[in-house]
Amino acid sequence: MKALFIAYNQAYNEEIVDLLEELGQRGYTVWQDVGGRGSFDGEPHLGNHAWPTQNHAVLTVLEDDLARQAMEALRRTDAKYPDLGLRAWTLPVEESL
Repeated sequence: MKALFIAYNQAYNEEIVDLLEELGQRGYTVWQDVGGRGSFDGEPHLGNHAWPTQNHAVLTVLEDDLARQAMEALRRTDAKYPDLGLRAWTLPVEESL
């Protein structure tokens, strides 16, 4: 099992939720209005006067194969609009309840 954490420009919200539904992933947690700044060359998304854009974030737990499929789909999405900002990480899940 893998935990998949996705931080993304709010403009991607429908695509991210649709992707999870297409994979058959029912459970996830969403955080809205998450501020941040990309580690490469992205502009800050802080929700303030100077940097009004906001991010959202999703955390879900998937079987390993589904996590790989999700990451591949996220890479394709990010490649279409690299200036928007989308980052994702997988982490091992040792236990769940």
